[in-house]
Amino acid sequence: MKVNILLFGQLTDITGADSFIIEDTIDTDSLVISLQKNYPALSNARYLIAVDKKVIETNTLLPDNCIVALLPPFSGG
Repeated sequence: MKVNILLFGQLTDITGADSFIIEDTIDTDSLVISLQKNYPALSNARYLIAVDKKVIETNTLLPDNCIVALLPPFSGG
């Protein structure tokens, strides 16, 4: 199983990339644990998770080849 990760804003500074692929992740909870293990600074970052363009608030299964976006807080004007 392959999950495409997109990052924005300050999250790209933490990871050093704006996108990458993670394999063998079945749900968003395990994804967050994996990301925080590889990028400890993400533990202190605030962000929303969107799976295939839908913001999620609970643990969600990740279909193969889905796109997960990590969205930091934003403001506009």
